[in-house]
Amino acid sequence: MTSLLETPAPAAADGLTLRRGAARVLLANWTGTSTVPSRGLYPHQWSWDSAFIAIGLRHLSVRRAQRELESLVGAQWADGRLPHIVFNPAVPLDAYFPSPDFWRSSSAGATTGAPAGTETSGIVQPPVHALSAWLVHSADPEASRRRGFLPRLYGRLAAWHDYLAGPRDLGSGGLAAVVHPWEAGMDNSPCWDGPLQRVEPSVPSSYRRADLDHGQPAERPTDLDYGRYVRLAGDYRDRFYADSGEKHAFAVEDPCFNALLIVSEHALAQIATATGADPARHERRAAQLTDALVARLWSPAEGMFLCRDLVGDELIPERSIAGLVPLIVPGLPRDLVDALLGTAAGTGFRLGEVPMAPSYDFTGNAFDGSRYWRGPAWFNTNWLLERGLREHGQTREADRLRTSMLTAAGACDFAEYVDPLTSQALGTRDFAWTAALTLDLLAAAQSSEVTGRTTGPTNGVRT
Repeated sequence: MTSLLETPAPAAADGLTLRRGAARVLLANWTGTSTVPSRGLYPHQWSWDSAFIAIGLRHLSVRRAQRELESLVGAQWADGRLPHIVFNPAVPLDAYFPSPDFWRSSSAGATTGAPAGTETSGIVQPPVHALSAWLVHSADPEASRRRGFLPRLYGRLAAWHDYLAGPRDLGSGGLAAVVHPWEAGMDNSPCWDGPLQRVEPSVPSSYRRADLDHGQPAERPTDLDYGRYVRLAGDYRDRFYADSGEKHAFAVEDPCFNALLIVSEHALAQIATATGADPARHERRAAQLTDALVARLWSPAEGMFLCRDLVGDELIPERSIAGLVPLIVPGLPRDLVDALLGTAAGTGFRLGEVPMAPSYDFTGNAFDGSRYWRGPAWFNTNWLLERGLREHGQTREADRLRTSMLTAAGACDFAEYVDPLTSQALGTRDFAWTAALTLDLLAAAQSSEVTGRTTGPTNGVRT
């Protein structure tokens, strides 16, 4: 039987239809200053969503892509953190939980630098932002220079990275730590099952889940897991969002989070050069983070990176796609790259055989092909894998994955995530980063057709 990966690239007419569909989603989700991930399930601005969305928006409107990132960094805290949600005050409180009255950022976060005039969450998400900013700039450097786009973002992005490399180095090993599963972006990953066992869940009667108003319970986190998420967030708030010197019930070094920090440091070095600043400190930090990533999170036995539980100071024996994302890191030792490629193509992830890589090992005990981050395939993580394959010269495999992602995006109405075997749509539809990354893949495919060549390694930040 022919694999979806072996189907030809979308014909020009189909590509045009796909582009129009993706553009429709982004236009419908635009609020005037930023883009919501979806109108129903996620009615505010999310941090790493906006970074991915801007990458796609640059192919429609560079000005709007710039605005996407500018609106996010406008809510930055004085300590450098970029909050994972920036709340729209026009949205009713009961439309999403945890809502602004739960986080209480302007009061509970006052001592740690939360803005007084904008309500946000108090936690963060993976640092894709400098990479996104560089790609947006590269789409139209002249327009970027006219608006002073990079000079206005550079200091804020540098402060964001300083926060992650400073107060968030909770393990003192040179990597940034997350203090809540939501911070890793892969909220419901089986990687968190072990560490979450230590957390007493909040009483269900103390909150109401708004996500079940828009999603199927079988596709969302369980009530038990959600209760633990609420407890962790509430405890962090009650400690005034302090990091250093605190005893965190959940503290994990995540390979995807840190790989994105490394690639964004490389991007920040390019931004520094473009703005007349010294790129050396960013290049130095990227190298140090890469060494720490290998030293602390590489598992030779598994042939991939694993998460480290800082409370027990041990690797977590769960294989998620987070452990493959470091393929995007330039300069990884060749033996590690070869091992990662072998693991990606093996029975756990079956990259090259199934349409897209699952979020969790097919053979893992906790695999669930339809439940949030416990098996379904996501477009953002596969977009990262596609870049990683190209970074290390695997252009044929990257082309196959790109074609498969474009086929799936059109068939699933730009779903939030899909079944990794069938590409059946799961989660909410008209999801913004699915549409945005579809536009980016289409643009790359068109560029390859025009030039007759595929992109290769360019220090992790090819345009």
